[in-house]
Amino acid sequence: MTDAPQIVQLAARQVAVIRMLVPREQIQNEMGPAVQELYAAIAAQGIPPAGPWFTHHFRRPSDTFDFEAGVPVGSQVTPVGRIQAAVWPAMKVARTVYSGGYEGLGAAWGEFIKWTEAQKLKTSPELWEVYTIGPESGADAAQWRTELNLPLTD
Repeated sequence: MTDAPQIVQLAARQVAVIRMLVPREQIQNEMGPAVQELYAAIAAQGIPPAGPWFTHHFRRPSDTFDFEAGVPVGSQVTPVGRIQAAVWPAMKVARTVYSGGYEGLGAAWGEFIKWTEAQKLKTSPELWEVYTIGPESGADAAQWRTELNLPLTD
């Protein structure tokens, strides 16, 4: 289930990221450890997270996922290992919020993309997901919330 889509202007913000190119069948094995690595790295630098973790997909997933996992930070992180400092750029996006387990994200994206096409919105090939409520908040996947963001090119 997704909420009614909105058009939202987002401000730029500093982030710490790990870039990955992962075969589709390996995404669930790679995501959790990468997010743990991010949180450990910023904690080691004394930098608290400034919002929920996210993924930025550079293109729509196919047989591989070309993306970065990241977390917003209040001050610039020092690169270490796979961790890099980056900026989530200011952008105008079409956004909806998906409620449910991560296995339903593909269908939610499909529904959302069809909505943007019906609205004749011009979107980037990039996708941004923000995991506002997830497994760390409780085992009931029906309570999980993920923001789906499609950058607009107009």
